[in-house]
Amino acid sequence: MTFHIITLFPNIFDSYIKESILGRAGREGKIKFYFYNPRDFVVPTRIQKKNDKPYLRVDDKPYGGGPGMVIQAEPIIKAIDEAKKKIKSKKTRIIFLSPAGKQFDTTYAKVAAKKYTDIIIICGRYEGVDARVKKIFKAEEISIGPFVLTGGELPAMIMTDCISRQIEGVLGNFDSREEERISSSETYTRPEVLLYKGKKYKVPPVLLSGDHKKIDKWRSGKNV
Repeated sequence: MTFHIITLFPNIFDSYIKESILGRAGREGKIKFYFYNPRDFVVPTRIQKKNDKPYLRVDDKPYGGGPGMVIQAEPIIKAIDEAKKKIKSKKTRIIFLSPAGKQFDTTYAKVAAKKYTDIIIICGRYEGVDARVKKIFKAEEISIGPFVLTGGELPAMIMTDCISRQIEGVLGNFDSREEERISSSETYTRPEVLLYKGKKYKVPPVLLSGDHKKIDKWRSGKNV
């Protein structure tokens, strides 16, 4: 699986995708990440001082009035076109992150992992991205929850993490995916008895019984 992330702040992703499970999966070639900054696809508008960097404007005021700024369509379109140059497969999905989109969940992640080889994710900022991008590319509008964030980078991390763990070989043991196991919200490890401020907190006896049928029953939430 290859993730193509369109974002104004690609460095936000560095620590997350280079560490732990995603980092290992990337080094082993199970997943790949490419980043495309819309600022790389605009013409500088001015240089304020001799040593200043060029001002790379990607946003403008919304038509019809209203607060904030909207990311212009053209730099996003050019970034998508650049991503598509790297993609050889037709099994590609373009995702337009939006609080108004379809709710992302594990079921969606499972389908995406099986159905696509490449996923392009557009991370919005400010008041959002010009809606014509979504119409031109027939992008799927996706939300990670009923709330608004500063930008699409966190939702993109959540989606890539969840989708990646559905790809065989990303997790050390594919069956260790929590959603595939009989699991309780409670898990325990050593010590068997935890002493804190004079009180003893013990591991439930059923987990020490060695009776796996009873343990599975306990984990499923049924009375043992």
